[in-house]
Parts: sequence; C-alpha cells; structure tokens
Amino acid sequence: MVNFSDLNFIFRFLPVFLIAFYITPARMRTWTLLFGSLLFYAVGDLRMLPALFGAVLVNFLFAKAQFGEKSLSLLIFVLAIDAGMLVEFKLLGQFVRGDLMPIGISFYIFKMISYQMDVYRGKIKEDAAFKDVAAYFCMFPQIVSGPIMRYEGYRENRFFIFGSVREIALALEDGSKFFVTGLAMKVLLADHLSMLWKDVGTIGYESISTPLAWLGAYTYSMELYFDFWGYSLMAAGIGVMLGFPFVTNFDSPYGSHSVSEFYRRWHATLGSWFRDYIYIPLGGSRKGDLKTAANLFVVWLLTGFWHGVTLNFIMWGMILFLIILCEKFFVFKILPDVARNVIGRINVLLLIPLSWVVFAITDFPMLTDYFSRLFPFFGSGEYVNQNDFIKNIGLYWTVLLPSAALTFFPGIYEFWENHRNHVLFNVLWIILFWVCIYSVSGAAGNPFLYFRF
Repeated sequence: MVNFSDLNFIFRFLPVFLIAFYITPARMRTWTLLFGSLLFYAVGDLRMLPALFGAVLVNFLFAKAQFGEKSLSLLIFVLAIDAGMLVEFKLLGQFVRGDLMPIGISFYIFKMISYQMDVYRGKIKEDAAFKDVAAYFCMFPQIVSGPIMRYEGYRENRFFIFGSVREIALALEDGSKFFVTGLAMKVLLADHLSMLWKDVGTIGYESISTPLAWLGAYTYSMELYFDFWGYSLMAAGIGVMLGFPFVTNFDSPYGSHSVSEFYRRWHATLGSWFRDYIYIPLGGSRKGDLKTAANLFVVWLLTGFWHGVTLNFIMWGMILFLIILCEKFFVFKILPDVARNVIGRINVLLLIPLSWVVFAITDFPMLTDYFSRLFPFFGSGEYVNQNDFIKNIGLYWTVLLPSAALTFFPGIYEFWENHRNHVLFNVLWIILFWVCIYSVSGAAGNPFLYFRF
C-alpha cells in the first residue's frame, strides 16, 4: 500500500484518510496526520516502525533541549546519531539483507538533520509540540521517497487552524490534478519504459547493438525521470489536498544549459538540502577555487553514497563532480556565452544519460559491457540481432514518442500547469485517471525506483 499507484492506496487508504482528516476538528488534525502516517508506514514496513519512532523521539528531545541555551556539542552529537543510523542501515541493507534497510530512511533522516540544524541556527523559533514535530517527520506523502520539505513549509498548512468548505474543496481538486498527472507519468510512461530497459538487459549487454545501447541509455533516463517526477507530483498533490504548499521537486531539468543547472532542477529538494546543510557550512564558493573544488567533492561523494553504497553510485557521484568542476572552472570562466551554452546543452543531453547508465548498473563487469556497446571501438564481440534497434522502436514507439516530447520540450508540461483549471483539461484529467486505473488493474504493480534509496 506504500506504493501510491496501488489500487488499495487510491481507493481505500487515501479517501478514508482524507475523510478522517477533514472531519477531525482543525486543531486536532495534526494527530490525524500523525496516526495516519504511522499506519501507512506500518503497513509497508512494520518491523522497522520502532526504528522510525525511536529516531523521531530522539530528535524531538534533542531539538527541545536546544530551545534553551544553544549547544554546538549537543548538535554534533545528535547529527552523529542521525548520520550513524543512516550509514548503519544502508550497510546492513547492502551487505547483510536488503529488507534490513527501513523504507524511506534516507528521506526522513535528512528531514531530521535539517530540523536540528534549523533549530540551532534559530530559523525555527517555536518550541514545537511533539505532535507537530512527529507529524512533520512522518507525514505519509513524503516519508517513502520525499520530497524533503523543510519544517517552515510544514507549518504553512492553512487547514491545521481553519479552512472553509470552499477552500478545502479547491485544495482537493487542485491536489488531485497533480496526483493524477503524476500517476499517468508513472503507470503510462515510466512503467512501460521499464519494459524496454528490462528487454535490453534480457538480451544481455554484451550482445546488443550500439544503436540499441544508446536507445537503452535514453530509455532508462526517461524511465527514472517520469518515475520519480511522477512520484513527486503525486506526493505534492496529496500535500496540496491536505493544505500544504506545493513542493516543486522537478523543474524541467532537461531544459537546462549546464549539468550544474540540471541538478538544481532535478530532485530540487535534495539538491537544496546538500547546498544548505553541507556545501554552504563547508564554506561554499567563498574561500577560493581550491576550497570550492574540495567542497563540491564532499557534496558529490556524499550524494553518491546517499543513493547507495555500491561502487557504481560512488562512480556516478564522482563523474558528476568532474563534469561540474570542468563547467565551473573552464566552461563558465573561459568560453564565450555562445560556446558555453552549446557545451552546456551537450553535457545535459549527452553526458547526463551516460551517467544514468552508471547509476543503473551495479555490476561493474556488466557496466563495462554496456559501455563497450555504447562505444564499440573499445569493445569486441558480436551482437545477436542487427535489427534489435528497429524491432524495439517498432514495439515501443507509442511510449517513447510522448516521453521524449515531455522530457525535451518542457513547454508542454508548463502549458498544462498554467491551464490546468480549464474545463477541457478537467475532462482530460477524468479520462486520464480511468485510463491509469485500467492500466494498473491489468499490471503486476511496479514500485517506484526511489523506494530503494
């Protein structure tokens, strides 16, 4: 049920929770959100519920102590507890047993760290009650895969105190539009793109043609994009239904003019988290080029580790670090604007999909095989079917075409977002919802890719 595209979630948990939330008196709705979120988490990972609750309690108590006299040593101690918990469970999940890593731990631990640091910095001035802090850490729309909302965003909920029937109805309508749009991205695009990516793996990376290898790289790029963007829209849509501000996690990243810009617009809440709580505290770009490069190295090393402890994730982070370093100290400083824009676009449209191949394939020999097909002058051997590219284009063009259009022409989504209240889009939204339900009902169910992080 933790999968937002699951029919039990769509037709049972979500409507029942929304009814319970809004029949609860406004000042008690935080408790409804907390208990509903804990129930949601327990259904998905009951064994790890004590770990979540223990982390919530520890972080609440340590933060509460900071509202007296600020203590740097206390802050460092609780941050070490949070970071240690994250590292320990990631290592257990990778090297002992996969189900030992609690779902959503990467996201709720980052929320806890940001809360501790914001309390210490004085950005959070109120000594919040346990129910508020716990509900913020555990709120079910975000606990599994983000977005990483800050506490000030949580406190902006206008329905915890008051909300007219009309305001609530408008929030439910607007939130459901984002939810259905995200659902369509997940079940109509990402899940079908995953079939092509799996077919490439079934053939064997050492046996595919170079054109199919490139098609596979772009296919996985789009699958990951629509899977996580779809999830983010669904999570943000549920948040809007509950009175929270819309959280933008993706802002047409493939329209970027550099890899640096790409990662300000891709998983934006994670990028801003690393900027505010790692990069800037280390000194940012204020202490010279060498220190800036070192700070970027730390950020991207940690970003790679956050996604996974296998070698490919560390490589992925280091590849992006090197690209961004070249952009920052060569492309942006030396080249004229025209050349800078051209190279930046090439980096986004060529190097980003190649980096996703490193992200996707955890086995190093298989990763080597794949790159030997992408660049056949580095490899050897024969691929099985010279027509594999044409065959797969013929099978999957109906999903590849709309996926490519939405990926590389951001104006399409922006047009929908700006006109989503038009009557024609309301009709489209209803049709799209039932098309998605039909697709989900006939499928085995495909969990969101970021669930494993």
